[in-house]
Amino acid sequence: MRKVVNISLPQELNKEVINAVKSGQYASKSEFFRDMVRLWKEEQILEDVRASRMEIVEGKAKELKSLKNLRR
Repeated sequence: MRKVVNISLPQELNKEVINAVKSGQYASKSEFFRDMVRLWKEEQILEDVRASRMEIVEGKAKELKSLKNLRR
């Protein structure tokens, strides 16, 4: 199920979105913003991985006794 979300953009950012759609990079404004959310989510996951790596480097990592421990 999809949810409609309305956003307000400064004129310059709106022009950038329009240009991205007109150039064929995206099929629609909606697809542009879906891609931006996906990229944001990917960055969040990468941040978690970086933080985990730092824990390993700093010796703060915990040994998992079961895959159940991977769940949040």
